[in-house]
Amino acid sequence: MGAKACVENQSPEARRRRPFERHIDQMRPGGRIYTVVKRAVIGVYTDGFIHAGNIAYLALLTMFPFFIVMAALAQLFGRQPDVQHAVSGFLLTLPDSVADLVAKPIHDVLAGRSGSLLWLGALVGLWTTGSFVETIRDILHRAYGTTPSRSFWHYRLGSIAIIVGSVVLAMAAFSAQLALTAVEQFIWRILPFSKALQPLIGISHLAPLLMLIGALYAMFATLTPLKYRIMPCPKWPGALFTACWWMLVTTALPVAVGAFGGYGLTYGSLAGVIVTLFFFWLIGLGLVFGAHLNAALAEGPEPSVKDAAAQT
Repeated sequence: MGAKACVENQSPEARRRRPFERHIDQMRPGGRIYTVVKRAVIGVYTDGFIHAGNIAYLALLTMFPFFIVMAALAQLFGRQPDVQHAVSGFLLTLPDSVADLVAKPIHDVLAGRSGSLLWLGALVGLWTTGSFVETIRDILHRAYGTTPSRSFWHYRLGSIAIIVGSVVLAMAAFSAQLALTAVEQFIWRILPFSKALQPLIGISHLAPLLMLIGALYAMFATLTPLKYRIMPCPKWPGALFTACWWMLVTTALPVAVGAFGGYGLTYGSLAGVIVTLFFFWLIGLGLVFGAHLNAALAEGPEPSVKDAAAQT
């Protein structure tokens, strides 16, 4: 039994075999809300800390290869400026201390690669970043209580396709953000009635959050086990929670670190790396909660997923 059995017992697949538990949960104080929150918290407590550590390590490991892949595809499509816009937009989602640590290495890596060296790095980057995607897939399988049923190569090729699609969408999104900023500047400087539009124009500052929500939603919708992907189970709550958690951590982490005197006295010159890993660890924890939140919502008062054979 133990902790692993505990979370398996809370997954939609396990609970589908024990329908009486649904009626017991509905009788508890708070009913549906209590059940969903309880199951998500149990999932995080059981698997979250291990997966968060893995995500933190892989995020730092795959960050640079991902932008190398982006640079290679941007060169292929003749969209090199989009890479810098994407890097700038990504850095805006990080705390200042983390952004300061990774900004120069990212620019140095991109500046140091061109021609065949760039494409060689892109091929390696596709494989490396694929491991990050597979980790998230594993988190979702555990949350829903399913097991992978297809070959390693099938999933790996799928991960590579997801990465390429993510890069293309990221470049398009950041290009749209640049266009939105240009429109905003035009309105402020040219149109006489721009002050009246100030509340509406201010919405453009939410663009990074909206793009983050969109990216996370696409990730959840793509990597959720097939059985739960094709049925009307909600995917947006996990994406919304993870994006809001990301923004909260980005804002609160510098304050919290400063309140405790920073990590410099303990880790010395490695303090920046430790803060970066801790930041991605917190993001990973929020992502695991989002996965278990979606899994808990997959089973409504009347389950939306029928008792068909499990598919992935």
